[in-house]
Amino acid sequence: MSVAVENARQEWEESHRRLQDEARDPLRYDRLLQQVEIVSAELRRRIGQTFTLDELARVYADADRWAREAVAASEPPPWWPRTLALVEGAAFHLYARGASDYAP
Repeated sequence: MSVAVENARQEWEESHRRLQDEARDPLRYDRLLQQVEIVSAELRRRIGQTFTLDELARVYADADRWAREAVAASEPPPWWPRTLALVEGAAFHLYARGASDYAP
């Protein structure tokens, strides 16, 4: 596995851990999960169902732009820009499990 993929996976895992920490506030957590689903849906559109971790990491490199656009179009809560990196990383972490070369 390349260094870029390994670094991306570490970022994704950390974001997912931070997302789980948000479960203490059920309303906020639910709003974050809705945003994760929006980013995941955009991922499905961009990369499809058959992909490798390397391909996913390449899509991640440009995710800030398109994830921001996708979440902004969904009428998010006022605080959403502060949590966009967490939402992106968590979505990629969950989506990575579908990679053809995924290993925990």
